[in-house]
Amino acid sequence: MDKQLQVFTLTLQENGYRLTRARQAVVTALLSSGGHVSADALAEVVRESAPQVGRMTVYRTLDLLSELGLVRPVYQGTGAAHYVLMDDGHHHHLVCSTCDTVIEFDDCVLEEIERVIGERFQFEVRGHLLEFYGRCHHCRESSSVLA
Repeated sequence: MDKQLQVFTLTLQENGYRLTRARQAVVTALLSSGGHVSADALAEVVRESAPQVGRMTVYRTLDLLSELGLVRPVYQGTGAAHYVLMDDGHHHHLVCSTCDTVIEFDDCVLEEIERVIGERFQFEVRGHLLEFYGRCHHCRESSSVLA
């Protein structure tokens, strides 16, 4: 079994849930999408591989996976949430405000900030989703050429 699928299965079990066939179809489609997908797009992928799984099951599964911290919804100006995988409890983006390009990066230096915030607010931090907004290299170069 794939490592990510094992993490999903174990997390579900630890919280009193089973990885039913329907949930497995949703999780498998989510993992194969790379974890950047809207609920509607995911429902379409699931319908192709498991036609017996309904759209509402996909939505309920995404809600459950969000509650368990395995995925998070992100809203990047498109109106509909896209769900991202929370690998090791965190996920990071650079979002270009000009062309809407999203660049993922894995470097995480936030452990100390998590600890400080947790202590200050008596809060158990289990993960984070970080997005920086600005302009990508291409858009910066394009605007300097026009100037």
